[in-house]
Amino acid sequence: MANVEQGAERAHSARLMAIIAYVLFLVGWPTLHVTTVIAVILAYVQRGETPGALWESHFTNVIHTFWICLIVGVVAIPLCFFLVGIPIEILLAVWFLYRTIKGLLRAIDNMPYV
Repeated sequence: MANVEQGAERAHSARLMAIIAYVLFLVGWPTLHVTTVIAVILAYVQRGETPGALWESHFTNVIHTFWICLIVGVVAIPLCFFLVGIPIEILLAVWFLYRTIKGLLRAIDNMPYV
């Protein structure tokens, strides 16, 4: 019986950490991305503790979203001088918000990110 309770407590804790990571991600823009970095560190730590669980998909989503946004965002900045980077940055922001809000809503509903 204690194993079942520990498993439920672990799942609840992982769910809470996923929700916190998504909220930190969303708060990242006005805070100069300080909370975004904290969210990614949290996701790396928690992903290692939840292999195979549905929460692993949430932490993987946070990590992938961060790295893709960082790489595409850095590449698009110099392209802004040629006006090509501006639509790339706008599309990247929409994509970031979509993945983050979708993940947050699915975490709240106790569902995997997929």
